[in-house]
Amino acid sequence: MLKNPLLRSLTNAGFGIALLLSATTAIAQSRLPVTTLNAGIHLIRAEVAATEADRQVGLMNRTQLGLNEGMIFDFQAQAMVCMWMKNTLVPLSVAFMDADGTIVNIEDMQPQSLESHCAKKNVRYALEMRQGWFKAKGIKAGSKIEGVPLGSKS
Repeated sequence: MLKNPLLRSLTNAGFGIALLLSATTAIAQSRLPVTTLNAGIHLIRAEVAATEADRQVGLMNRTQLGLNEGMIFDFQAQAMVCMWMKNTLVPLSVAFMDADGTIVNIEDMQPQSLESHCAKKNVRYALEMRQGWFKAKGIKAGSKIEGVPLGSKS
């Protein structure tokens, strides 16, 4: 234990900064653009997967995801879409959303599974968050995610 109060304070401050930095590691290491979305009072830092190549990789091979971090998949137009968890190590929930951000349905997905999880109707977006995030925040089908549309097509 450090006896010098100044060193102890600096050590504690350094530990707090390390925790903060580790909480945002997934986003910080991303090569994708990041946007801020709102689910009611909840802010979401979401990587944007807007190209076919980025959507195919998604959150594969990530070992962690921050508490309010996720990925939004922009399919550029309304379409029937399905998601899977090939090479995805973190359990996720996915919210399928129409062009104005209204959630159509939410599905829980298990790591490294090839099981398809599909939108119940044509959607423009899919938002992946840590599994249980939507439920813990009281967000369900019919709720709206603010911050979309992301592009000019709808």
